[in-house]
Amino acid sequence: MSQLLAGKTAIVLGVANKWSIAYAIAEAYRREGARLILTYQGERLKATVEDLGKELGAALVLNCDVTKEEELAALVTAISGEKLDVIVHSIAFANREDLSRPFLETSRDGYLLAQEVSSYSLVSVSRALAPLMTEGGAILTLSYLGSVRVIPNYNVMGVAKAALEACVRYLASDLGARAIRVNAISAGPIKTASARGIKDFSKVLDGVAAISPLRRNTDPAEVADTAVFLASHLGRGVTGNVVYVDAGFQVMGLPTPD
Repeated sequence: MSQLLAGKTAIVLGVANKWSIAYAIAEAYRREGARLILTYQGERLKATVEDLGKELGAALVLNCDVTKEEELAALVTAISGEKLDVIVHSIAFANREDLSRPFLETSRDGYLLAQEVSSYSLVSVSRALAPLMTEGGAILTLSYLGSVRVIPNYNVMGVAKAALEACVRYLASDLGARAIRVNAISAGPIKTASARGIKDFSKVLDGVAAISPLRRNTDPAEVADTAVFLASHLGRGVTGNVVYVDAGFQVMGLPTPD
């Protein structure tokens, strides 16, 4: 690849540490020539993301809790002079207890929290930042197979991801006239900090590596390269889609003998 995103400005929401998918995407965007803006949530993550921003050569590192309209408004004010080309939404959260007990026992508050952070935030972020995409562009979010299949211990997050994927389709319809494309990448399971909150996650990794057509798990760099494609001119005809980057696991039914 060679500078596929040169001249573009990308804002990446959700970088938490070097092991996050958002970091891998930001790193790939830098490699391809994009100007980066990163956001973090609250003082707890400020120093970490600022340090990562320096490593990535980010132009700006700004605070934004997507559940707070005033912070979204402040983010828009802070970058109001920018022309955005790419928005990466890599944000999700659910209470740990709602990922470890049966879905039937999901609390009302836990359900609403997962939906607000993991699904509705794509809508609020798109509404706030799309006006800065004056020459069109791409909005990307991250999903998972638990949106369409029952994955043990994914529970309320799977339901939130299903809503997120529906949001992708409706936003693609709303924003297409502005030449803004909206897509999701459904990544295979990856060892991130948030994934460690899923009970028996190591068993999921082992199962995918054993059954997927490529007989391995997903590399974050593969997700990042797909994010480059979707943000670049190469992906100009793709919108409203969920692109699977999971070593082919989503096509499998029963395991096949080796």
